[in-house]
Formats: sequence, C-alpha cells, structure tokens
Amino acid sequence: MLVRAVVAFTADDVARARFAVSPSWQVVTSFRMLARTSTPAPFRTWVEHLRPAVRAAGLDRGWLAELVPTYGYLADLLTPCPPPSGPPDLTAELDVVRATDPDRVRLELDMLAAERAPLDPRRVVALRREPARVLVDVAAEVRAYWDLALAPHWSRIHAVLDADLLHRARQVAEQGTGAVLNELHGTVRWDEGSLHLVRRHCEITRDGTGHGLVLLPNVFVGDAVLTRAVPPEPPQLSYPARGAGTIWGAPEPDRPEALAGVLGRTRTTILRRLDAPASTTALAHELGLSPAGVSGHLTAMRDAGLVRAARDGRAVLYTRTEAADALLST
Repeated sequence: MLVRAVVAFTADDVARARFAVSPSWQVVTSFRMLARTSTPAPFRTWVEHLRPAVRAAGLDRGWLAELVPTYGYLADLLTPCPPPSGPPDLTAELDVVRATDPDRVRLELDMLAAERAPLDPRRVVALRREPARVLVDVAAEVRAYWDLALAPHWSRIHAVLDADLLHRARQVAEQGTGAVLNELHGTVRWDEGSLHLVRRHCEITRDGTGHGLVLLPNVFVGDAVLTRAVPPEPPQLSYPARGAGTIWGAPEPDRPEALAGVLGRTRTTILRRLDAPASTTALAHELGLSPAGVSGHLTAMRDAGLVRAARDGRAVLYTRTEAADALLST
C-alpha cells in the first residue's frame, strides 16, 4: 500500500535546511541491501564477497538483524542526527546511539513489533530492561560491521557522497532550495511550503520535531527515499546519491570510441573518472599519467565547461559538469 505524506515547513525551516553525510545511514542501508535476496547490479560483487564474512562474524543474526528488517520501519535510534559541522564521524554517532533515551528505545521496539514477526523475546526483554547496557553491545556490533563492510571502501563512498553535496550546494545557489527538493527523487515534491512524499509502509509527521530539515545522500538506499522524524531533532530525509553505482566500477558509456574521437582517449578517461571529486595528483596516480599532463587536460576541459574545480582545504578537487554528464550519457 502506498502512503502519501504531506509535511509542512515554515520559511524558517527552509532557511535551516542543510545537507550532511552520515556514516550511520550507510550502515543501516547497506546492511539492509546485504540481507535482501535481490541486489542491484553495481553492488553484486561487493555483496557476494561480503556475505560469507558477515555470516562468519555472526553479524547476520545479531542486533542489526533485529533492528534493521529487510523492509519497512527500521529502528531510528541507529541513525542519529549528524552534527551541523565537522567531518562525518561514526564514533560520534555511536555515542548518541548509546545515550538513547530508554523510553525512546521501548517505543521503537513497539514500532518494530507492529510491522513484522515477533522479535527475539530474549533480546527484546534485555533491551527493554537494560537499554543503556544493551546499547553498548549494539554500538559495538555496528562498529564491527562498519570495519568489515564499509571501512575498506569508505574513501570511495565518501567521495561520491561529497560529490553529491557539491552538486546540491551548487543547485541551491543557482535555483533555490525548493528546486533542489523537487529534483531529489521522483517520490519527493516541494510545493507551497510543504514536502509531498509518496512512501511505502508508513507516514511521517513533524509533531514535536525540531526546526529545519537534514538531507542525507545515501549510496545504498537504492531507488528509494527513507525518512526519520524523532522529536526534538529536525526530520531527516535520506535519498539516493548521484553516482552511487560507480563505486565498484563505473559502467562503460554506450559509445566510448566516438567520444574519444572528439575529446581524445585520455581526456575521455579522465572525464569518466570524475563521477566523484578528485585532485590532479590522485588522477595522475590512478591513471598512470604525469601530474603536469593531467593538469593540462583538466585546464582545457575546465575552459570548455566540462569540469569545474572547488578548493577543499589545500587540495583542489575536480568534478564533471552537467554538460559533461550529458556527453557521457549520449
């Protein structure tokens, strides 16, 4: 059954809307993807290699399996609101998980039980009676899963998430927040101060939540949007990040030779690599080229409107423009 939710926002809420990267969201959605019987094509190799290791570690039958069902509601306590500044930090998010209010823990257990077959009674009793103690174990299991499944790939995952943030920030500057919300996903629409969501399983309410809206790009969410509304925090919306399928190997363009005939093979290769931000040095190392040569190609493509540069601390990172995306998808 499809449920349509209309969530009202004030002008102040829109002014406080922000984008953020959350490691915890990558944990819960990747675990859900791993547990499902069907896997999107770009992730199959990762899933096939990871499943035996997850089973061997017992992570497929632990707390994550209880709190993150394959479909429907998942425990909100696992996705705390990321801070408004600073780099993504799983350790800080797990500190919040361990400090979850006991009444909130019990409410979420009730919500999980209402949507699925009964949970493991021993686990439920333990979590209800001693949430502070048990949440230490939950956080430890999340960390173990992170170290096994995501930490080895985090630099590439983070690069894709950052590239999405750069893209959205540019859209906000050029078109405004409302236009960006309209382009996040086909099930999301912004209209006259309200966010319209077509979601499966459950509704979302703003009752008691804080001001603003936190928008989180997600590599593993698939073709869906997930939401979280836990008072007194601002509501969260986790949406598919652009380029998520490229982390484990970008698909070949339909006519690579034709594009290489126009741009040259090296520039076409560099352009295809820029699904995620990259520096001149990183591109040179990865592609086996000289930094000076890569710099020359990037300068020419920047002048042609195919790449753009943005400073990140001491580094200058390059990404493709929409014009380059259109060329590669032709």
